[in-house]
Amino acid sequence: MAKGYRYLDPQAVARLSKINLIARSVVEGFISGLHRSPFRGFSVEFAEHREYTPGDNIKDIDWQAYGRTDRYVVKQYQEETNLKAHILLDTSGSMGYKSEESSLSKLEYGSYLAASLAYMMVRQQDSVGLVTFSEKINHFIPPRSTTAHLNVMLKTLETAHSGQATNISRTFHDLAEHIKRRGLIIIISDLFDDAKDVMRGLRHFRFKRHEVILFHIFDRWEIDFPFRRLTDFVDMETNDQLQIDPRFVRDDYMHRIRDFIGAYKRECAGATIEYVQTHTGVPFDLMLHSFLAKRKRLH
Repeated sequence: MAKGYRYLDPQAVARLSKINLIARSVVEGFISGLHRSPFRGFSVEFAEHREYTPGDNIKDIDWQAYGRTDRYVVKQYQEETNLKAHILLDTSGSMGYKSEESSLSKLEYGSYLAASLAYMMVRQQDSVGLVTFSEKINHFIPPRSTTAHLNVMLKTLETAHSGQATNISRTFHDLAEHIKRRGLIIIISDLFDDAKDVMRGLRHFRFKRHEVILFHIFDRWEIDFPFRRLTDFVDMETNDQLQIDPRFVRDDYMHRIRDFIGAYKRECAGATIEYVQTHTGVPFDLMLHSFLAKRKRLH
């Protein structure tokens, strides 16, 4: 197990150790008993080359390919491909919000969630990659299934910070075109962008036949709006500031946030996208364990 990383909580990992994340739909991969594969033929059939990464067995290096390209690549066989998953973590400015009662910002909460999911997938021999994004893609780490690769993802999470604007829809469209092989897309975001545009991006993943799980992250105060006194509200992506008496806007805000959440729930259900709403006051490991246990019962 990778150790010494902030977002890989040993106690959380222990609580999640007896449950797997199993793909519901047919995925382009193979793993003994866990995932159904659309491929036919012998399970160790050569599948593709991929770039060598630290931790790969040097016996798998294709030396003939090295002689032609002067690049180290390894042969990837069908039994190694498994499920390919991409974890998409929103690092835009709004994800940095942390209310006075919260111990974690939305980004910190999402990073713990991403680290736990990445660990689980590597443990069950699946390939997992990490994408961080704001108004553009900041990091793109392709899926691999080694412990060394897990360390790369965990180090990236250590350095992730919020502070830029959001362009969720464009990011999703770009990734849907870039990720050629269908698999599992896991999205961790507050989705603070135009909902119609975001849903078009999510449907693009489904059009490409990916399975999609969406974790919609809030701070508790964003849902409950407990403000009572005259307050300066600052947009964390544009720095625009507005002084408001919460008493005069609370009802309208609560109506709008309920509509915002309800729209995503309905649209995701219609697009066969798994929607999970949570907030930073809910322990991430308990939320994840509950979700995976429910998902397993329905599988």
